[in-house]
Amino acid sequence: MKDKERTGSIYKVTAKEIENQPVNNVLDALQGRVPGLDITPTTGLAGGGYTVRIRGQNSISAGNDPLYIIDGVPYDMGSLSNRGISGGIMPGGIVNPLNFLAPESIASVEVLKDGDATAIYGSRGANGVILITTKKGKVGKTSVSIATSMSIAEVTEMTKLLNTEQYLKMREEAFSHDGISAYPVTAYDVNGTWNKYRFTDWQKEFIGGTAINNSVKLSASGGGEQTSFTLGGNFMKESTVFPQDFYYKRTTFYSTINHRSENQKFGISFSANYGQDNNYLPLNDLVNKALTLPPNAPAILDANGNLNWENSTWNNPYADFEVTYRNNTKNLITNAVLNYQVAKGLELKTNLGYTQSELSEINLSPHTRLDPALGATSASSSAYKNNTNRYSWVIEPQLDYRHTIKKHDINITIGGTLQNQHTNELAVYASGFPTNLLMDNLSAANNLRIMNESSGHYKYLATYGRINYNYNHKYLLNLTGRRDGSSRFGTGKRFANFGAFGAAWIFSREKIVGNLNWLSFGKLRASYGITGNDQIGDYKFLNNYEINDDYYYNGDLGISPIRLFNANYGWEKNRKREIALEIGLFRNRINFEMAYYNNRSDNQIMNIPLPGTTGFAYINANLNATVENAGLEANLNTLNLKTGNFSWASNLQFSIPQNKLIAFENLENSTYVNRLSIGKSINILMLYNYIGVNPESGLFEFKDYNGDGLISSPDDRKYIVDFLPKYFGSFSNTLKYRNLAFEFNFQFVRKNGMNHYQAIQPAGFMNNQPIGVLNNWQTFTTGNNFDAYLAHNRFATTSSGMISDTSFIRLKSFSLSYSLPFKENSLTHCTLYLQGQNIFTLAKYKGGDPEQNRGFLPPLRKLSFGMMLNF
Repeated sequence: MKDKERTGSIYKVTAKEIENQPVNNVLDALQGRVPGLDITPTTGLAGGGYTVRIRGQNSISAGNDPLYIIDGVPYDMGSLSNRGISGGIMPGGIVNPLNFLAPESIASVEVLKDGDATAIYGSRGANGVILITTKKGKVGKTSVSIATSMSIAEVTEMTKLLNTEQYLKMREEAFSHDGISAYPVTAYDVNGTWNKYRFTDWQKEFIGGTAINNSVKLSASGGGEQTSFTLGGNFMKESTVFPQDFYYKRTTFYSTINHRSENQKFGISFSANYGQDNNYLPLNDLVNKALTLPPNAPAILDANGNLNWENSTWNNPYADFEVTYRNNTKNLITNAVLNYQVAKGLELKTNLGYTQSELSEINLSPHTRLDPALGATSASSSAYKNNTNRYSWVIEPQLDYRHTIKKHDINITIGGTLQNQHTNELAVYASGFPTNLLMDNLSAANNLRIMNESSGHYKYLATYGRINYNYNHKYLLNLTGRRDGSSRFGTGKRFANFGAFGAAWIFSREKIVGNLNWLSFGKLRASYGITGNDQIGDYKFLNNYEINDDYYYNGDLGISPIRLFNANYGWEKNRKREIALEIGLFRNRINFEMAYYNNRSDNQIMNIPLPGTTGFAYINANLNATVENAGLEANLNTLNLKTGNFSWASNLQFSIPQNKLIAFENLENSTYVNRLSIGKSINILMLYNYIGVNPESGLFEFKDYNGDGLISSPDDRKYIVDFLPKYFGSFSNTLKYRNLAFEFNFQFVRKNGMNHYQAIQPAGFMNNQPIGVLNNWQTFTTGNNFDAYLAHNRFATTSSGMISDTSFIRLKSFSLSYSLPFKENSLTHCTLYLQGQNIFTLAKYKGGDPEQNRGFLPPLRKLSFGMMLNF
């Protein structure tokens, strides 16, 4: 469908916009560039995960991730990693499956948001759809492209911590307040065991390094009128900001071939993308140690260059580098599209897709991580290993009929989808090795234990029909209906009917406004659709059992029930509404689009608590609860100036999302009463209201809402903080002068988030602190003052004291490129470029980078220089 004649909400990001950013993952390139699309990275490490939401969070407990379609094939974005193995270095244990796809292989990304645009994908598109299309061959002479780049990256912002003098003063005051005059033997930092004049900036030591990224890309494309092709590959290696030789490596290949018969009736297209990743990291992120180690802690190495254990007075943090995490992933996605023109206007089409993903990860923990004084041997060494694979296939037959009668254009599509997916996981723990050289071989261990062995099978079946009507290219109507079936629900609940309609009026083509020279284009569109959500995992409606080695009968292992059967377990339903205006002015030099949407998701799939006498904590069921996401999105494109050699274009995007819990049956008597509130966002926390430090006691104080003189939950946890962005967007400019091009993009977000006080130990413990602790006349404690300890625990874990304004304006990216002036008839083109990512950030936030996930590496600032040669 032509872009101007679409009835749904679709936003497109081009290959040029992606290529102008030095990113490893396409999701990084989309951040801040699509109205209504909120993307937050969970770590600054290559290979990490992202939180992606299109127009908010629709479900309270089920999945909220969008559907990803790569070259027509649905791609499962569920992480294959085991959280118990990878969770220390990857937040949530998430290894992003999209890492295998090199950004430079992508031709475009389209984000589908409303009910009409996502209707053709049915329930799988309940949370929006991200369509990724890789580059295809172009008709013409064979062309070859070679590109190479080198990047450097570093942490954007460090947290300001106490220096040695301030730290020791804090510790001494803590002992004094606790009534302790003689320092304990284990208080090495203040009792003279450690040098009181020593200072180490542990943030600089652990995360202050420079990561180096080297990348080489090669591609070729070409072909004739009947057959065209593309073939390409990429190799990339990136080190980390950590002190040791850790790295991330990726090798990718992609190819496409398109062929059409001489009579133009038969066509076939085939594409394949293969990627292999290798990520070698420490088992745990070093940010926590960088923030908490005393500044006068001993030197890392002794005089002989060995790890310094300082007479067994500390756990040398460099020993953590002995404990390593490694994952290897392999991903293959293939797609074949066959189409045949049966008759004039009638085409039969079949889409065939296959994906295969494999992940192998291992955590090695040798005895060398321990103080040699303990006398440990390889018998104390251990390893965790996980192998997970997932493969799926999809078959989608489709029949298209198009007919035009004068001003009436009708397009009818009927089709179906059959998808089948298998997932298998085996995670094993091993300990007691004869030598550390055999730790990779778990069969050499004295003890083996299965952590998890599971197999999942998912089936999806759908039939659909769509009618698109276009009258005189002015009045547009799109109707879609479908019946979806999912194996994740019980008998009688597996199938459900969904549908959508979209309508548009291109009023600029009316005669009454045809004489308005300043109006180039004008369209009003609206849509309504109902989709379902089955992102709940497999077998949740059945009686589930697990093998339990705590129970034996006659020497045999027992099984124990873990989930109850619920035959009435059914679809969540999301009703999506949208109305939008699109305007083009002054020969489309100014293009403006504004949309209002309102989505309501009901029949929420949740855990319903059960009485303890049942033997189960909860049952999975549908609850009469409704979540509303509404908002306003605006997009403005302007061509500010265009002369013979110079052009300047701008883009401004703005999104104002709102999220509310509209209804929740019997909420006040449910276990969700301390988590949810009618009329509030489902992204809230209910906290104690921190009101300051008592000037007399030096203790943190909180508002006593019920006036009983006590601070207790839930009566006094009435302070509500919403983590949903109040608004977000971006502002970008592109300037071109002859062979020189400059593009920059500012991202801005207004929101609240966790600050650097979240979950920290009380000031006075043997941990460094943010310098802000000196601004409060609080009572420092080493833990012996119970009132001070309790007050701090409330402050740092359940109060508004751990919440800050995390709004920011960030120069998200820039690109400066220069094309060397070869002769006009030259077949060779060379472009030199300098690119940057996360260059600088303006924010009130004092705890480092405002997007930092507590305890994990923040986003990195990156500068890249490269060259692209085409011939």
